[in-house]
Amino acid sequence: MSQSATAKEVSPTERAILAGGCFWGMEDMLRRVRGVVSTRVGYTGGEADGATHARHAEAVEVTFDTSALSYRALLELFFQIHDPTTYEQQGSDIGPGYRSAIFYTTEAQRDVALATIAEIEASGRWPGPVVSEINPEEPFWEAGPEDQNYLMRNIGGYSSHFLRPAWRL
Repeated sequence: MSQSATAKEVSPTERAILAGGCFWGMEDMLRRVRGVVSTRVGYTGGEADGATHARHAEAVEVTFDTSALSYRALLELFFQIHDPTTYEQQGSDIGPGYRSAIFYTTEAQRDVALATIAEIEASGRWPGPVVSEINPEEPFWEAGPEDQNYLMRNIGGYSSHFLRPAWRL
């Protein structure tokens, strides 16, 4: 940043790492949100070094402008576009790679995630209890270029994600 740049010219950003099934559909819906600066898909939350689909969750790393989008608002959308009440499954995708998980990057994110889930549980709007994992950030392995922005390049391609208006806090 040049010395002439002011704080007003630089938007504050934050990173979120969210897993909610096949990352193609998650990324496609999240990248369209006002305030999202960038997305990339990859794998996280596994026990072995190196990413493999069988051992890691498919996830989306979202960089967002906090002056336009709060972490809470991002989580509310996350919980509307996937089913956080199914264990290791989204639609016809089954297995630990398709689990619902939030990998918080700060303690404040953890607190917001726990409070959001508590409100979801109290609302009774979702079809069952939330089974989403809440974990500290783990190593994130970026998926290959063929997986980045997949649905932008393959219009009408597979996605198990859709907006559920009735699941809104």
